[in-house]
Amino acid sequence: MHGINESLPFKPVRIAILIVSDTRTHETDTSGHTLAERIRAAGHEVAHHLIVPDDKAAIRNTVSGWIAATDVDVVITSGGTGLTGRDVTPEAVTPLFEKTIEGFSVIFHMVSYQSVGLSTLQSRAVAGLANSTFIFCLPGSTGAVKDGWDKVISFQLDSRHKPCNLVELMPRLTEH
Repeated sequence: MHGINESLPFKPVRIAILIVSDTRTHETDTSGHTLAERIRAAGHEVAHHLIVPDDKAAIRNTVSGWIAATDVDVVITSGGTGLTGRDVTPEAVTPLFEKTIEGFSVIFHMVSYQSVGLSTLQSRAVAGLANSTFIFCLPGSTGAVKDGWDKVISFQLDSRHKPCNLVELMPRLTEH
């Protein structure tokens, strides 16, 4: 079986949302609001929700603080994954990774291709693990957030998803 097994208990996780943008405010940030709504609708907790500029130090400092915190299980960023000079989210975040979740980028691009075709090539969506915290870096568009959450991340953060999911790994992330 693969998919959600409704007979199993659901285990909510605490998710921090980081919007990376030089122009968005909390009032104009549709991607962040869309992501927060979907996280809550899925039964999870939004632990933090911030907007920082496209600045490598600001991004890295925020994510570093969250992976050190005890109230965050997952970090999802949106924005700064493109190809322009100001797009620095992967450069800011990937040095924090202890392990890269290479399959995320592959699957995200497969899903994204269905929505935007070859334009998916302009995204450097990445994911990894740092200090027992899962980190997903999505593009900044609302469509990319919907694709990333609805078609990939939500299933891996649902403890009822089979044959496996990331939630069941959380207790084992500190093993040596």
